[in-house]
Amino acid sequence: MNQTPNIAADRLPPDILARNFSDAHPPLTEGQATIESDRCFFCYDAPCVEACPTGIDIPGFIKKISSGNITGSARTILESNIFGGSCARVCPTEILCEGKCVRNTQEDRPIKIGALQRHATDWQMQTGEQPFSRAPLTGKKIAVVGAGPAGLACAHRLAMQGHDVVVFDARPKAGGLNEYGVAAYKLADEFAQKEVAFVLSIGGITVETDMVLGRDITLAFLREQYDAVFLGIGHAGVRALGIAGEYFPGVRNAVEFIEDLRASPTKSDVPVGRRVVVIGGGNTAIDAAVQAKRLGAEEVTLVYRRAAENMSATTVEQEWAQTNDVTIRYWSAPVRIDGTEDGVASVTFARGLTKDGRPVYDQGEYTLEADMVLKAVGQLFLPDPLAEDEIVIEGGRIRVDAEGRTTMTGVYAGGDCTAGEDLTVAAVRDGRNAAEAITADLMKAGN
Repeated sequence: MNQTPNIAADRLPPDILARNFSDAHPPLTEGQATIESDRCFFCYDAPCVEACPTGIDIPGFIKKISSGNITGSARTILESNIFGGSCARVCPTEILCEGKCVRNTQEDRPIKIGALQRHATDWQMQTGEQPFSRAPLTGKKIAVVGAGPAGLACAHRLAMQGHDVVVFDARPKAGGLNEYGVAAYKLADEFAQKEVAFVLSIGGITVETDMVLGRDITLAFLREQYDAVFLGIGHAGVRALGIAGEYFPGVRNAVEFIEDLRASPTKSDVPVGRRVVVIGGGNTAIDAAVQAKRLGAEEVTLVYRRAAENMSATTVEQEWAQTNDVTIRYWSAPVRIDGTEDGVASVTFARGLTKDGRPVYDQGEYTLEADMVLKAVGQLFLPDPLAEDEIVIEGGRIRVDAEGRTTMTGVYAGGDCTAGEDLTVAAVRDGRNAAEAITADLMKAGN
């Protein structure tokens, strides 16, 4: 078995790389959007609205597209979800709004809600105009920690309500997972940064980057200097496999691999193995596997420990991987990674099945040769920066009430650092709702 790593950049010509990492799902034309919007029944008490975490009036915005009122359509979306553009691209609509479309019950395909949402929000962003204005200034100043969808959604709503907001982020750029953690072909053409600029264009929001909670700022300091604090600090940790060979050269965290791809304008400088094994079953695993293939890997195998229906990646995502020539193996738990100080040689897995409702891996072992192994077995909230504060951590996340209040007065939280769905749209909802709670609490206090 060859134990010399075969990891290299520039595996494909520039034109093929550019095509592979261009927008995976081109937008609807105006004519296509009109035809698609006319398919909607404009349901009363529409189930698609109930399925949307941000509660967008979906029949309302689609009807406006149908009648030619694109301005009104965009506003309807964005007043509920200021990140409507990215959510239109990355939301698992097949299990949310489109999954609940009543057309599904008629043996018909659902309305292309995500594509229609993109059509309207892209139009709004291309005008260069912010559709919302600020209320009279309140003189209040709010600190937001984390410039991802949760933090920026909170900041935008607070700015609308007349508060001044300072957003602190540990990264060099704002955007959170939209900027650093989503497949390049999902948010192509610098869309994440364009959307950040659109959100900030309301005014009243200052972003301070390279500011790490616990290193450059503390919660105690923020509470002293600001009228309220929102924490949208996401997941900073990555789960380990806990097996031998995990730290051989050539073994990487999938999130770091995706981040490198996001940061590269051409992708030609990002190295990839000839034979890549991805371990995991979520969207990060799918994104890493597909992008490895599109970088020029000859063989990419995604290995998951349970059945297809247990994967957090949806059926659509799994099919997308397979369409991109990614092999998916189920019921396989990693046992060890073999290699040398020069790099990875192979990964051995134990085969399993369900016994008495639980997975048991006693069906023998098999080995996959690999030059590169990408770990995508989950991310973790790291509570260390809050260790000295009186904030309750429950189940590995910050405990909050229904409106985002933590156990510490004046401190709110939302997004992946709190319990719930780890989705962009859910993070936007959390940030928006926390902003409403912050304003209500400040008014109630007579401030």
